[in-house]
Amino acid sequence: MSVMVGQAAPEFSLPDETGQLHSLTDYRGKYVVLYIYSKDNTAGCSKEAQQFAEFFETITACGGSVIGISRDSQTSHAKFKAKFSLPFTLLSDVDSTVCNLYEVIKEKNMYGKKTMGVERSTFLINKDGIICEIYRKVKADGHASQIVEALKKIVIK
Repeated sequence: MSVMVGQAAPEFSLPDETGQLHSLTDYRGKYVVLYIYSKDNTAGCSKEAQQFAEFFETITACGGSVIGISRDSQTSHAKFKAKFSLPFTLLSDVDSTVCNLYEVIKEKNMYGKKTMGVERSTFLINKDGIICEIYRKVKADGHASQIVEALKKIVIK
């Protein structure tokens, strides 16, 4: 089954940086910006997280929540969140369950070697848990503002 716009977003339950479990159903009634990234404290992922933090108030004003997911540990997330004062939830997908559900594990070419890794992706999910937009192969810089514009269009509909 492919993840597609118009479908129910695959359900999951993952721990945040404090160990508290979060399920997608906890966010029903809100728009969810679910962004999946490869690794805490890398240049692109840090930039993307900081830009989502910059737009956090605008996203929440539109009735949205931001959730970042990577395969990093809860401890790594806690440090990353503190380092950049991130105001949103980071979930730890150490066994790649959600990465596989959302089909973001892709073959990548790193310095001439083929490896499997996370393709930076964002899923915009509506209040009913339906995927409205999917962004794959995301460029970190400027992506948060792109998401805010898309969210504003969806909210205005």
